[in-house]
Amino acid sequence: MDSRNDPDGVTLSPHERLALWGIEAGLRQDRRLGRRMRRPTARPWLPLSVAALTCASLVLLVIGILSDDTAVLWSLVALWPATVLVSFRMVRRPTGAEGRTRPCP
Repeated sequence: MDSRNDPDGVTLSPHERLALWGIEAGLRQDRRLGRRMRRPTARPWLPLSVAALTCASLVLLVIGILSDDTAVLWSLVALWPATVLVSFRMVRRPTGAEGRTRPCP
């Protein structure tokens, strides 16, 4: 095999290699992309915090329905937006291979 071949046995023309080197150089200069690639994407605390916030919100909701205490209702009003925002953040996050782009065949 020639050194110009990749592991799949595909030979690139000089023009294609030059274009590929230019793309790789541009990607190496992108600091934000470099940080994102180095940082682990898994956030194990996120599902746990969503579960805890959801349980707390439901408990406050039930207590608020059963009692006329305004402190419980204000606690629910304060906690519910945080629960929704963290839930959307968890749903939006990329996980594993699903969050990565695949190369074109």
